[in-house]
Amino acid sequence: MKTKQVLFLQAELELMDKAAEYLRYSYQHCQTIEHKDSYTPDELAHFEALTGRFARLSDLLIQKIFRLIAQFDLELSGTIRDHINRAEKKNLIAHAEEFVDIRELRNNIAYEYDPTAIVLVFQDVMRYCPVLFYAVKRVHDYSQKYLVVQPNGNKK
Repeated sequence: MKTKQVLFLQAELELMDKAAEYLRYSYQHCQTIEHKDSYTPDELAHFEALTGRFARLSDLLIQKIFRLIAQFDLELSGTIRDHINRAEKKNLIAHAEEFVDIRELRNNIAYEYDPTAIVLVFQDVMRYCPVLFYAVKRVHDYSQKYLVVQPNGNKK
């Protein structure tokens, strides 16, 4: 494995960790907000931070990390759906369909303007945050085989 590729993987994993840390902070804060029909401007600000962080982490995982791991595994490039399906086969994620839903939710976040629909988006984001956190852990576990230093001093 080339050192440059491994360093790139490490850098992407660090970005993923930081994005997960920020999302976890927003998620924990938003768990304290009661579910109701309307929210205060302060509550909306917290939910909007949550949705933005959710969208960033899901993009990082799907668009960058899953593709990068596919390259390390010498797999051909493909569609987003291909990368999600491969991630499931590698146990990076539990269910491909959840990540398809996450991808659609991420797209809805950017284009939803109806205040009543936004409440549903927030609820979906709260439901899928643990799925993203699980994927972050599994990505780390899986990536270790590329980051481990062998006895001869080389990366595996």
